[in-house]
Amino acid sequence: MDISDLISLETIYPNLKASSKKQLLQELGSIANSKIEKEPFEIASILMERERLGSTGVGHGVAIPHGRFGELDHIFGVFAKLEKPINFDSMDDQPVDLVFLLMVPEEAGADHLKALAKVSRVFRDQGICEKLRGADNSDAIFAILNASQ
Repeated sequence: MDISDLISLETIYPNLKASSKKQLLQELGSIANSKIEKEPFEIASILMERERLGSTGVGHGVAIPHGRFGELDHIFGVFAKLEKPINFDSMDDQPVDLVFLLMVPEEAGADHLKALAKVSRVFRDQGICEKLRGADNSDAIFAILNASQ
């Protein structure tokens, strides 16, 4: 599984505005609404429910919120670089500015874990994260993420 299997130029947001974790998840719900037939608040609720189990802020300014959705027939992602870092209750207490939303079908099973592992490996590389922070458009971000394979 490659990152390009999960995102496209249309699902990259290079300057997303959010002032809190809750607002970010609501924004992601609105964005994901174009891919899934659920109201944005329902998508955000599923993501918030997952956050209650433990923060998906993995450290070094990165968060990988994810959730399962019965309406999906394939895994897809949304990447957002935040205009300003926000508190995300991350493991290292650092604010988050790079976010990769992962939405998976209810019955995804091992594919969910493979996708999550792939995204985690990419964002563990601080060199890639710094390149993403320096990128200012979807094309550049897409190229960086695809080169990280």
